[in-house]
Amino acid sequence: MTVWLSAGILFTFAAIAFVLYRWGNIRCIGTTPVRTFTFVAILFTSGLDVGLIMFPLTEFAGYADLQASPEYGFTNPLAIEFGYWGFLIWGFYFLTCFYFCVIEPRVKFFELAPVKFLNNLVIIGTCAFTAYLLLSNLPWYLPQIGDGESLVASFYLIVLLVIALSIYSSTSLKFVRILSLGTTTCFIALIALMWGAAFLTPAGSLADFAATLALVGGYFGHIERFVLPLNDYHAFYLYWWFSWSIMIGQFTARFVGGLRTWQLLGAMLVFPSLAIAVWFAVLYYYHEQGLSTAGFFNWAMVAVGITMVINSLDSLIRLYTDNLGLTTQRLGQWRYFGLNLLMLAGLTLLFKLDFLQIQWVGALVIGLFFACFGYIIRYKLKAVSNIEGAPKENRLDYGKIELAG
Repeated sequence: MTVWLSAGILFTFAAIAFVLYRWGNIRCIGTTPVRTFTFVAILFTSGLDVGLIMFPLTEFAGYADLQASPEYGFTNPLAIEFGYWGFLIWGFYFLTCFYFCVIEPRVKFFELAPVKFLNNLVIIGTCAFTAYLLLSNLPWYLPQIGDGESLVASFYLIVLLVIALSIYSSTSLKFVRILSLGTTTCFIALIALMWGAAFLTPAGSLADFAATLALVGGYFGHIERFVLPLNDYHAFYLYWWFSWSIMIGQFTARFVGGLRTWQLLGAMLVFPSLAIAVWFAVLYYYHEQGLSTAGFFNWAMVAVGITMVINSLDSLIRLYTDNLGLTTQRLGQWRYFGLNLLMLAGLTLLFKLDFLQIQWVGALVIGLFFACFGYIIRYKLKAVSNIEGAPKENRLDYGKIELAG
């Protein structure tokens, strides 16, 4: 599995380099373009989930334990955490976003029946894993409910409600901007509140924040170490990112609003990574200083994390229902809602039973990458070689999203 993963990573970065060389200055326009800030908000909130909010506080100690994990000894725990979530891996999203915006309309690889089936399998599987991840971690997200370890009925109800809200929001594209901008605003507010509580007090200072944030530089100083998996846990993250990448590419491609290819790459690498770096620096300071997040901060973190899950599930549900023709126009509102609720709830429980693993989904995505490349070389090389821009039918009209259903 590690060899397969490494091959997929190297292929992905080679493809990114070729895209920049061949089409680096063309304008990318999606079918429903939005302004850059809205695009970044959609990218950030649909491409992340509650793990970004809650995982770091549980992982810093593990990255600092060099006796158990000597492979982390080349840098500090904050840099390791950032390396698992930031910068390079957003290149996966860029590649798929560019492909679905510019290349897929000419190639139509994902319209082939077997590929369409596998693509929907990936999307639905990733969707269920996202809900499962929330369910499995709720006991320690919300220790006030239950004993802090066991899954009680309230947690199943919370996840069911999150799935239900996601299904409802997926019924109209207009909700995307509202959800994305709202969640981004809440996340920024959460960072500001926790930052202020840590650094605008007699116990902390701006110098402390600057010193903590500077530790992220340990990632960039050893960036080559993060390209291939450091260990099995890093491999799990990388497979997770691959499983997300194909969905995020399809979803965000429609919203690209006229950025040139190199600008699109910059926006997708830099803006999310800046927010992640600041957030992780705040959390790392809390961890190092032994500051408590119990009470209000914990509830706020869970609330923001859950809105991110709703965003993510919303985008996933939109994709597979569109691909399978399971739209509200065809099924009606209630049948659409009930079918998706039953399917996602059932698949979430399959992940809980260890019947499914996200690594399998990520491995399948890598297979689709290679198959797509082979298909282009065999059947569509001339069509792809002649690409000089986004499809002509994609016009830069920011008002389209208001008219979308």
